[in-house]
Amino acid sequence: ASQEDSARTPHVYDVVVIGMGAAGVGISVALMDAGIENFVALERHEIGASFIRWPAEMRFITPSFPTNSVGMLDINSVVIGTSPAFALQVEHPTGRQYAAHLLGVAAAFKLPVIENIDVSEIVPSEDLFHIETCSGRFTTKHVIWAGGDFQYPSVDVFPGSQNCQHIGTISSYAELEGDDFIIVGGYESGVDAAVNLARRGKRVRLFDTGCPWKRETSDPSVALSTYTLERMRTASFIENVELFPHTPITSVTRRLEVNDGQTESLYEVTTLEGEVHQTRTNPILAAGFAGSHTLISDLFERRDDGFPLLNRHDESTLAPGLFLCGPAVRHGDQIFCFIYKYRQRFAVVAKAIATSLGLPAEHLEGYRNWGMYLDDLSICGQECVC
Repeated sequence: ASQEDSARTPHVYDVVVIGMGAAGVGISVALMDAGIENFVALERHEIGASFIRWPAEMRFITPSFPTNSVGMLDINSVVIGTSPAFALQVEHPTGRQYAAHLLGVAAAFKLPVIENIDVSEIVPSEDLFHIETCSGRFTTKHVIWAGGDFQYPSVDVFPGSQNCQHIGTISSYAELEGDDFIIVGGYESGVDAAVNLARRGKRVRLFDTGCPWKRETSDPSVALSTYTLERMRTASFIENVELFPHTPITSVTRRLEVNDGQTESLYEVTTLEGEVHQTRTNPILAAGFAGSHTLISDLFERRDDGFPLLNRHDESTLAPGLFLCGPAVRHGDQIFCFIYKYRQRFAVVAKAIATSLGLPAEHLEGYRNWGMYLDDLSICGQECVC
């Protein structure tokens, strides 16, 4: 009878990691370095799924360089001792290239990953969490939400935005038909689309509510990266792209016209000032991404900007034991939306969990030497002086 009872008793993990992109792979290795063995990582699709779904032409705006030999970690690494630049032999990897790198890291560290498993609900229950999935329930003491942003685009941003195609749904700019494009949104993904279309000789009109290409800050979380600004100075961009800064779009309408017996779509993009811009190609929406954290928003208090409110260990204040890793992490005015930023919090989360399990996690101290352990947020926010 005791054997039957044991068979019916669900296994209780110390940690379940949800999502196996850059954040999921990085935090999983940090858990291992903290001495935590009883954990599993769940991935809805495959390792690096969001990167695989980037437009084929899209590349990392942060450059990779193999600097481990001089004690500096590749800016796009999520694990000490690894370098996408060294592994891939490219400086600005594509999404698919970076996904291949993550797959290699997961294999090298033998991470306990279960792919093609969809999480439907996380239910806190006393000191445990019950995670409902398409393959049954997982029970755990701690949950790390490491889902990304790209597969969760912001699409409902103004009337008629459903008439646009979001960046997150484009597999390749080479597949887009037409010669005259309107892009709504002038941050990284919007300018990237304009760059790639301009290279093909397409006319592009790019609208943004602000002017991110002229922001006087060195923080690429709120201003365009050097890589993007450099591409904006190419001849193809200058010749083919017209910029409309400080021009909010209030609506996009689509109507059908019959020309020579052929039915064609005409899109009208209206600005806040009432100007109407027309195009016969589907406007491109580059309005950012809602992020996967919105799927579990009921388990977090919200900041004024809508992002999850976290304690100093990146833990939910509503559901202790639930941690957030990845681009949605925010502390004060600090935005941890790039890999080189949010990877600094892996050791913080891993140590908090290890401590709660009674483990010393002494090996995590080595993360400090590689710029991978940021627990003093007061040092953030310093701008370049020249």
